[in-house]
Formats: sequence, C-alpha cells, structure tokens
Amino acid sequence: MRTEAPGLRVAITGATGNVGTALVRVLGADDRVAEVVGVARRVPGEPLPKTTWRQADVATGDLAGVFDGVDAVVHLAWLIQPARDEETTRRVNVDGSRRVFEAAAAAGVGTLVHASSVGAYSLGPKDRAVDEDWPTDGIETSFYSRHKADAERALDRVEREHPRLRVVRLRPGLIFQREAAQEIRRYFAGPLLPSPLVRPAFVRVVPRLPRLVVQGVHSADVADAYRRAVLDESARGAYNVAAEPVLDPDTLARAFGAVQVPASARVVRALADWTYRARLQPTPPGWLDLALGVPVMDVSRIRDELGWAPRHSALDALKELLDGMARRQGADTPPLRPDAGGPGRLGEFVTGVGGRNP
Repeated sequence: MRTEAPGLRVAITGATGNVGTALVRVLGADDRVAEVVGVARRVPGEPLPKTTWRQADVATGDLAGVFDGVDAVVHLAWLIQPARDEETTRRVNVDGSRRVFEAAAAAGVGTLVHASSVGAYSLGPKDRAVDEDWPTDGIETSFYSRHKADAERALDRVEREHPRLRVVRLRPGLIFQREAAQEIRRYFAGPLLPSPLVRPAFVRVVPRLPRLVVQGVHSADVADAYRRAVLDESARGAYNVAAEPVLDPDTLARAFGAVQVPASARVVRALADWTYRARLQPTPPGWLDLALGVPVMDVSRIRDELGWAPRHSALDALKELLDGMARRQGADTPPLRPDAGGPGRLGEFVTGVGGRNP
C-alpha cells in the first residue's frame, strides 16, 4: 500500500527552466505540498502560490542553507550552453550535481529526485524498447551524455553512503512545451533560424536517417512524473519517462505531410560539425550522435508502479513547441523569456552562437 507524506517542503534546483516552471506549478497546486522552494541563479520577480524563491548557483552557492528544513529536493539545474566551454558546463552539470546530492544528504533531506535523461544511456537498440537496467555509460562524443552519465555515478556514491535517503532518478526523452520554445531555439538552432520557418505547416522535408528514432514528452507530463516521484514514498530507483508515439522518420513524415529524403549520417554529421565550427549554429555534432545512439526506452515501470500516464502525445508536444517557436512564445522567467536573446537576437551573436549564455 502506498504511503504519501502531507505538508512537504520541496526544493527545486533549476526551478525557472523548461521542466522547473511546470513542476513549480503542479506542486504548488497539490494539497500535500506546504511550500515550494524555487532555487535558481536568476529568480523571477513574479510571486507564485506556495513558492519561495532562493537565489543560488549549484556550482558555488550555499546549498546547505537552502536545503535546511526541506523534506525533498528535486535537482533539475543543468547547462546546455555554453557548448563551446565544457569546463563551465561540467562545473555545473557534474560538480554542481555532486554538490546538490551531498548537500541534500548532509541536510537530512528525506527524498532526493534527480533529473537524469535518456542521454545517460549507452548505445542501444532502436527496434525494441529497453528498461531501466540498460547501461548508463553515455555516448562518448556527446558532452551532454557524458555529463548525465557522470552525474549518475555521483548519485550512485551518495546513495550507497546514505542508505536512509530515498533516491529517485527520472530518465525522460526530449521534453517539449510552448513556454520553452525560445529557450530551445536559442540552445539548438541559434539566431540565424527565421522563426516562421519552423511553423508545423511549413515542415515539408524529413531526413530518412538510419537510427533517427527518438522519444518525446510534454513538460507538464514530466512535471507530473516528478510530482509522483516526490510524493509517493514507494518510488525508488530509475524510471524511464516518454510518451507515444516514438518519433521516427515515418511517423514525422505522416504527421507533417512531409517528404522523406534519404540521408547519410556521415554527411549530416559533417555538415553539423562544419556549421558548428563556423558559428552558424550552436549545436555540436555530438547531439546527432546522441540522437542516433541512445536506445528506445520502455516506460512500463513508471506506468505500473506510480500510475503515471501522459496527457499529451509526443507528436502533439512537438507540434506545440514548433508553433511556439514560430510565434516567438515563452514564459516570464529569465531562461524562458522570448526576448532573452536580446533585440534582434544580438545577444546570441555577440556571445558566439553557443559560446556562452546570453
């Protein structure tokens, strides 16, 4: 029988980002949560129900003070950019994650929920789904994947050293929502992409790449998965999180009425590498290696054990994101603001198109 703790104080690192904003909303609306402590480097000015904002950098801040008296910590803080400065991203993603885990354990927090990713998985099959026991050694050519795998190893150590700490790690697929549209455009497409061209009605070509098979999920559904992981005391270990359908070339072509064009992974990777080195776009080719390398995930465990079921299909979530990009939509937090790149996207140009955060 499940037991659920009432009146919890829950701290969320990275609370102003794509998933963080959705999770603040769903926890704030849950009667079993007394207070949400939103932790971010840049806190928003707008108050939210039950939410107290704390300014802290996970790489350098006083996390012990932030977590004092907290019942659960959800660790979402993560850097996608600056991709060209791995010393900075690793300091936040790996060293910062380790600091969060250790500070939560030292503060006597009862529950620690970590935002891992499908990107933590090693090379795996695309023609069948794997469960949470698949190796998590990452894809070596992707800094994001290496960091996710290293963060999991740090979490393993804390879990072994603190057996009373309930540890949960969620491994979602690609996460989409309208409010994150401009953040995702900045991180992955850069300032040279005209927003109207990503309108779903304009998607007319889909590359037919071997192993281009990925999974998506809406941010609100991921937030619900985190809510369940926090509140359900039976939740432990790893859970895959993704919605149907799996996004492959056939599915995307049907959904958008697009034509499939045969493509070579080697040629596409070479083009991605050249445009990245030329600073025409901010995404290193390791992201393509990640998409082609990680396995398809089986989400049976979170459905069966925590009762999680997505309200949005992966296609609907993707279409919502693309429509949000085309309409230049976002949210009122520093990472998600539509104007975060500056007037005319000038900030994205002067920071080197992926060189560092605007």
